[in-house]
Amino acid sequence: MRVEDAVAGPTVLEIGAGTGYYLGAVLDAVPQGRGVALDVSKAAARRAARAHARAGSVLADAWRGLPVPDGVMSAVICVFAPRNADEVARVLDGNGRFIVVTPTSRHLGELIGPLGMVNVDAAKQDRLAESLGERFEQVSSAAVEYTMRLSHEDVANVVAMGPSAFHAAEQRAEGIAALPNPMAVTASVTVAVYRAR
Repeated sequence: MRVEDAVAGPTVLEIGAGTGYYLGAVLDAVPQGRGVALDVSKAAARRAARAHARAGSVLADAWRGLPVPDGVMSAVICVFAPRNADEVARVLDGNGRFIVVTPTSRHLGELIGPLGMVNVDAAKQDRLAESLGERFEQVSSAAVEYTMRLSHEDVANVVAMGPSAFHAAEQRAEGIAALPNPMAVTASVTVAVYRAR
């Protein structure tokens, strides 16, 4: 039996899925959908396997190729994770969409100075469009921004998930202890949708 014949409804792949949180949310919104969470971390792949009843999990490195047949995915989502444009184009079906979520320069802005975190480059969206330009064209883009109320534990977890995890780590506990608890922190991202050329 071929994978294409076994799947009823839309199929969604999340690259760098972590716990599978975002894939689970997508599948909740698409009742007939099936999903695959892909991550390079064994611990993440184990957690993602339990993220949703209609999702499976695969331990794999997207840069070494996606372990998915050609043209079987209705959508590929990528939230703050590395992207392999050639492989994504290969696995998407003819009407498939590539949904990429990237932080803006305002994302976690209240934490950057006090915790010595890495800034998000203001030109990130332009670099993304350029890196995908040969294989994809942008269909739409939307800004999403809201305020989160984070405890000290939440702040530590947010910092540990990003590129600042090992940046100024020695002083981080002191910096977090000096912050208000809880603290208002900005979540600010761009959600861009692409289709293969």
